[in-house]
Amino acid sequence: MAGKALDNQGITRNNANNKTIYWSLLNYKGWKMYLAATDKGLCFVGSQNKPFDEVTNWAEKAFPGSAFEENPGKLQPYADQITEYLDGVRISFSIPFDYNGTEFQQAVWRALCEIPYGETKSYSDIAHHIQKPAAVRAVGAAIGKNPVLITVPCHRVVGKDGSLTGFRGGLEMKKQLLILEGNGQ
Repeated sequence: MAGKALDNQGITRNNANNKTIYWSLLNYKGWKMYLAATDKGLCFVGSQNKPFDEVTNWAEKAFPGSAFEENPGKLQPYADQITEYLDGVRISFSIPFDYNGTEFQQAVWRALCEIPYGETKSYSDIAHHIQKPAAVRAVGAAIGKNPVLITVPCHRVVGKDGSLTGFRGGLEMKKQLLILEGNGQ
């Protein structure tokens, strides 16, 4: 769909004034997820084994009117770092991001990036970290809006008692990521 954009009814139309969202399917050692990026950086990492609709539905909200273009080459640097992570040889990411969110959401997402590999924090820990201790529920909502799974490690946030809690990619994916990092539940 190069040079085309989906409107809110799913109809393609030309729209040269908005961003192009490049996408590709990462299919690696049983991990299958869609990746998307703009010219500024990675903007979306999909849930494991979800359909392409997950990307388009997200993009219509985050970057309305943007064009979609399948471009595995453009996504390769992002795919490389994610596969290195999945292989257990990368513990942090050095790729650029391009995500839209409120100032509060972005503060939460930055805090997630500070959780060390192999460790977990609670929602309350994150709320305290961003100096909003009463905003635990809002922190949970912001984490749920994280568009770049794995790379902004929301899977490292667990319940106060250490239990696995909500995750856009599903609890099985969250469990697999925590096991990969040596902190399986």
